[in-house]
Amino acid sequence: MKMLMLIGKTSCGKTTLTQAINKENLKYKKTQTVEIIDGIIDTPGEYIENRAYYRALIVTSVDSDVIAVIQDCTQEESIFPPSFASIFAKPVIGIITKTDLCNDENKLKMAEEVLLNAGVERIFRVSAFNKLGLEDLKNYLIH
Repeated sequence: MKMLMLIGKTSCGKTTLTQAINKENLKYKKTQTVEIIDGIIDTPGEYIENRAYYRALIVTSVDSDVIAVIQDCTQEESIFPPSFASIFAKPVIGIITKTDLCNDENKLKMAEEVLLNAGVERIFRVSAFNKLGLEDLKNYLIH
């Protein structure tokens, strides 16, 4: 499986997604520092929320094969600047999280727009709780 690096704001679901991909029990855990867990690099939300930490994201990305930019579909604001993905020398995908909490297709489309503006190559819609979209994401990471 490809090494995946997750980038997204605090509470967007990065750690929960990591737990779901690795078939662990889902429990809230605040990520304080970069953690590598079974092929996934989980970054603290503060790294994208503070531009001074962009360099840390770039340096950390060297160890990854794919970078995932995470957008919580229940949040309307974007934390990612336009063409954010272009700072990485790796493929960048978008992942829309918490789709089980989003019954409004317009919110999902807004999340897609955020990710497309950030410059992602492909978008996955996932839910860690009902496992929606996880197999597609895993298949992408295997091939």
